[in-house]
Amino acid sequence: MLKLQTPVTDNPCKVGISYKDKIMMLGSCFTDSIGKQLDDLGFDVMVNPFGTLYNPVSILNSVKRLISGEDFHEDECVQIGAGDERWCSFSHHTSYACSSREAFLTLANSRLQSAREHFMRCNKVIITLGTSWCFRHIHSGMTVSNCLKHLPSEFARYRLSVSEVSEALRLMTGLGNGLVECAPKQFIFTVSPIRHFKDGAHGNQISKSTLLLGIEEFLEGCPVDLSMDPFYPADYFPAYEIVMDELRDYRFYSEDMCHPSDQTVNYIRERFLNWALPASEHEMLQENIRRHKHNSHRII
Repeated sequence: MLKLQTPVTDNPCKVGISYKDKIMMLGSCFTDSIGKQLDDLGFDVMVNPFGTLYNPVSILNSVKRLISGEDFHEDECVQIGAGDERWCSFSHHTSYACSSREAFLTLANSRLQSAREHFMRCNKVIITLGTSWCFRHIHSGMTVSNCLKHLPSEFARYRLSVSEVSEALRLMTGLGNGLVECAPKQFIFTVSPIRHFKDGAHGNQISKSTLLLGIEEFLEGCPVDLSMDPFYPADYFPAYEIVMDELRDYRFYSEDMCHPSDQTVNYIRERFLNWALPASEHEMLQENIRRHKHNSHRII
């Protein structure tokens, strides 16, 4: 038979997910897409409580905030630039922006406290890395989650090295260990197939390659606790590779030619759950898929 694809073979799953798990998902807008589908299919999941996050340092900072639970304060409020008079913070995506400082702080802190409760009790964390490029706010020294339409001159743009990516992952997986109130967590990492073409094709590949090498370096150094038969702290799912190699065609992208199409997101979700979900729960998954399709087509 004529071969028209180069199938991506998944390594055996070491860290799966179950309907019994409490899951937190953090990362790029690919996290938003897959996370919404998992929520629709009945998983106990919380997705991006600070909004979309792109680089490993911003994700690490968000994990630190979830563990500390420290409220956002007025001195962290930032007015969006480019004539947008709403308020947000450099720790949030603009989807959190509000018309006043007070409204933003009420929203941000309410979401933070519910997210912290979920994070402290969750046992699985799924993180999607989007880019190794970061923006450091020159005045504060903070690596921001979003530049909020401020002038480029306010930021220093830099790219993380492979070792810096690996170290960020090491820190975020280690946070909370030893805290009585924090449940032990296993992590699943993936790299977003969304293409960041503002850097050009070559720049996008350099960025994604840095993330892939950083994850690989981190996983190679992960200790395995054989006393827990065995306990793997982290695993990797090849979403990026599946889209780049197995779905190598522009028909699998949306009109901007950078974001995966709905069909592609559905395919990745199917591949991920086939890889991560135990066989004993596939019947429950199929029932939830049927129920969701039925409810989605109801005429109200």
